[in-house]
Amino acid sequence: MARRTGAMKLAKLRELMETVPVGGIKGKGIQALIVDSVDAHQSEYLRKRDKRVQFISSFTGSFGTAIVTPNEALLWTDGRYYMQALAEFDPPEAWTLMREGLLDTPTRAAWLVSNLPPKSTVGADSNLMSYIDWAVLHASLTAAGHCLMPLDENLIDKVWGDEQPGATDNIVLPQPLKFSGSTVGDKVRICKEDMSKNKAKALVITALDEVAYILNLRGSDIPYNPVFFAYVILTLNELHLFIEKSRVNEEAQQQLTDEGVNVVYHAYNDIHVFLKEIASSCTSDEKIWISNGSSYALHTDCGETKKHVAITPISVMKAIKNDVEIEAMKAAHIRDAVALVKYFAWLEDQIKNRKEIITEVSGATRLEKFRQEQKYFKGLSFPTISSVGPHGAIIHYLPTAETDVPITDKELYLCDSGAQYQDGTTDVTRTLHFGNPTSFERECFTRVFKGQCRLSRTIFPLMIQGNYLDTLARENLWSVGLNYLHGTGHGVGSYLNVHEGPIAISWRQYPNDPGLQPGMFLSNEPGYYEDEKFGVRLENIELVVKANTPYNHKNRGFLTFETVTLVPIQTKLLDVSLLTDDEIEYLNNYHAKCLNILRPLLQGLENVNALEWLERETKPISK
Repeated sequence: MARRTGAMKLAKLRELMETVPVGGIKGKGIQALIVDSVDAHQSEYLRKRDKRVQFISSFTGSFGTAIVTPNEALLWTDGRYYMQALAEFDPPEAWTLMREGLLDTPTRAAWLVSNLPPKSTVGADSNLMSYIDWAVLHASLTAAGHCLMPLDENLIDKVWGDEQPGATDNIVLPQPLKFSGSTVGDKVRICKEDMSKNKAKALVITALDEVAYILNLRGSDIPYNPVFFAYVILTLNELHLFIEKSRVNEEAQQQLTDEGVNVVYHAYNDIHVFLKEIASSCTSDEKIWISNGSSYALHTDCGETKKHVAITPISVMKAIKNDVEIEAMKAAHIRDAVALVKYFAWLEDQIKNRKEIITEVSGATRLEKFRQEQKYFKGLSFPTISSVGPHGAIIHYLPTAETDVPITDKELYLCDSGAQYQDGTTDVTRTLHFGNPTSFERECFTRVFKGQCRLSRTIFPLMIQGNYLDTLARENLWSVGLNYLHGTGHGVGSYLNVHEGPIAISWRQYPNDPGLQPGMFLSNEPGYYEDEKFGVRLENIELVVKANTPYNHKNRGFLTFETVTLVPIQTKLLDVSLLTDDEIEYLNNYHAKCLNILRPLLQGLENVNALEWLERETKPISK
C-alpha cells in the first residue's frame, strides 16, 4: 500500500469530522477536534499505537496537542520542540506552530473561543484527556456558548485504520524486595489508612508507574519505561488488578502473595464496567478516590457518586524514596558514570587522533554499549540526545540516518542520555568541546554552570514547592538577557519513569506538587540554546537531604541537595573569570568526589585511557 501523505490524512480526518452525530443529529459534525499526546493512562512516553499526534502531524516530540478544524491545523508544544516541530510537520504549510510558553501564544481554550463559529462543537476522546484538562476546557467553551463533546470513536484511529500498530502485551516481571525496599502489603496498608481518613470506598490507580510501583512489578510495554498496561482499584478489602493474568509470570504472582496481597484479576478492558459497579454500590457518605490526572472517561464512570479528587497516596510515596531505593539509586549512578567516562574518553581519543569518523548516531550507539557492560543494565531511559553544533539547539533532538553528522573538534557536542538499571534510573547531560570554543560559547557554558551550581548549593524550607527554586538556576542567564524555554528539573523514578511526577522545578506551576521532602530525586538541568548554532545544557541528578543550618525558624526544617551524578564537567569550557571563589570551590570538591569514587572502578589496562581522561578532567581549577 502506498504511503499516505500528511495532506491525505488531514483530508480524511476532516471528512470524518463532518459526519460525527451531534445531539443525536447525524451529519451535523464537529467544528474542531483535539488530539493529545497521551494514552488512556496519561503517559508521557507512548507505545507506537498511541502516537496519534505524530500520526496526523509527523511531529515526534513527547509533548504536544493538536487541534484540527475544517480549515486549520495547529500544534501546541513548548520550547523543547519549537525547531523540531517546524522541521517535522507534514505538510509544513498545513500546520501552525503554537509556541507554548511565549507571552503572545493563546491557550488552546482561548484560541478556540476566538476562532470557532458561534455554537460550535469541539470533539475529543475522553479516554485521552485528563479530568482537570477537560474541566478547564469545558468551562471556557461553555462560557463562550460552545460545547465540548466526548466522541464515541477515536477519529484518528479511524483514519489510521489497519495500519495502526497493535497493542503491547509483554510479560510482567517482579521487582525484588532488595531493590524496592518495601513490600506490596506495606504500601497497600498505607493507602488503606489514607482511604479510611478520606472515607474512600475505593482508590482508582491509573498512572502506569503508580501501578508498577505499588505492585513491585515491572514491564516493557512502553519503550524506555519499565511499565505495563494495567489499572488497579484498591478497596478496603481487596486489590483488583485489570490485566490479563497470563501476562504476569509465575514468579511475579508468587511475589505478590509472599508480600501480603491476594490479587483479584480482571480483563484490562473491564475497568469501566467495574468502576461503574463500585460507584453504584457506594452509600451516601462513601467516596471514590480518583486523581484529577486520570481520564475524564473514568471520572464519568463514577457517575453521581461523591469523589475524593486528589493525587493518590502512591504518587507521593513513590517520589519519596526509602533507604533501600536511595542507596540503590546512588549505586546505579556510580556505574552509569563509569560508562560515561569511558565514552567521553574514547570519543575524545577518536577525534583528536583521527582514528575514525564518529557521528551522532555511532557515538550514541557506542555509549549504549558502554552502559550495557554495567551490572543490572536493562535499557536506556530515553533515546540518547547526541547532538552536534546547530542540532544542540534542538532541545530534544534525536539523531537519525537522515540528520546524522560527524562529531568534530569544531563545534559543541551536547549529549543528554540515561539508562534503566534494575536498581535505579539515570539521566545526565554534558556539553563538551574537543577543540577551541568561542568566547560566547564559553560565557554561555559558564553561566549555565553557575545556575546549576547555584541551585545545587541552595538551602530551602521543608515542603516548599519546586516552582519556587526555578529562578535560582536562571538568574545568571537572566542578568545578561539570556534564558531557556524548558523546566529546570523533573522527578526521577527508581527503575521507573525518567520523568516522574508530581514534583518538578519549573517556571510552570505544578498544583499537585506536595512540596520537597528528604528522599526525593530531581534533575538540575539549566541550559542555553542559540538557534541554528549550538546548545548548552548541564544536568545532574540531585537527592533532597536535610540541611544543617545554625537556626531553624519555627522548627520548619531546612533542606538542600546532594548530587548523585558523578561525571566531570569540562573545565576547558569555563570562563573562570566569571566564577566566584565559592563556585570554584564547589566544582573542585565535586570533581574530587568524582575522582575518588570512580578511580577504583577504572583500573586495568582496558581502562588506561578512561582513567587518564578522568584524572585530567577533574584537576582543580583556580583564578
